[in-house]
Amino acid sequence: MNDVKLGALCWNQYTEWSSLLEAGKRADRLGYDTLWTWDHVYPIVGSADGPMLEAWLTITAWAMATEHVKIGLMVGANTFREPALVAKMATTLDHISNGRAILGIGAAWFETEHVAFGLPFGSGFPERLRWLGEALPVIRGMLRGEAPTASGEHYHAKQVRNDPPPLQPALPILVGGDGEKVTLKLVAKYADACNIGGGVANVRLKDAVLKQHCADVGRDEREIERTTGIGVPVIRDSRGEAERVFRSLFEHNGQARAWQDQPVGTPEDVAEKLAPYLELGYRHLVAGFPSPYDEESMTRLITEVKPSLERV
Repeated sequence: MNDVKLGALCWNQYTEWSSLLEAGKRADRLGYDTLWTWDHVYPIVGSADGPMLEAWLTITAWAMATEHVKIGLMVGANTFREPALVAKMATTLDHISNGRAILGIGAAWFETEHVAFGLPFGSGFPERLRWLGEALPVIRGMLRGEAPTASGEHYHAKQVRNDPPPLQPALPILVGGDGEKVTLKLVAKYADACNIGGGVANVRLKDAVLKQHCADVGRDEREIERTTGIGVPVIRDSRGEAERVFRSLFEHNGQARAWQDQPVGTPEDVAEKLAPYLELGYRHLVAGFPSPYDEESMTRLITEVKPSLERV
């Protein structure tokens, strides 16, 4: 039986730095395997007209304040930065964290923030996926000790060195997204891990597509770690109290409409909700924790739900 991994995705919107810092330190103390935040510059849940802390600076500060947990973006916006610079930043984070960095990346989707900040958004999702397809060979090459040159039209790196190299011999690249024709093919070609969400039925469907892409490119699909976002868990002794806390978290985050079909309730309720992911082979479950980072749920997910899941 494989161990269950738990990740904490602490939302960097509608928060103060002291609270977000403490949430990361708490995840480390509690024994979470991974710690993440979003790479956005405007809030993406609730009103976009609210506070948002920058992601790379957040995870760098977390790296300094923690000891054990692995740290990354879920996921980095490829449109925000040149890929060679991203590989350099991830490498530096690996040194700062003593070998705990993960490089998460995706094509990006939130047009509002791109327009406001003057960031390239392209003509649509197909073009942004082409950019991601150009970026990944550069990033992977730099993290594996090569001196890659960008081979497409959008990026212009030329035999770029990454000196010093990461502490990890193979700093992991996680590609987020589940597009069947392009994104999952990029996962098969370049990624060490994937993140597919949307519920159990969607994960089952997309994982079959990923396996076929791996077969097509001659990749052993077992080399790719499967992760999935499980939504926002809220755990209490009573379902009613859990639902009340859950609604209050979304109200705090820009008066957002509460998400449906979430792991909310007693520890037994939450374990039952999450068990089907394990049966699909997705044993790295990433939980979202909105500000103000419900300490009871963060704790009980580790201390009560995880032991139940490890018996699945």
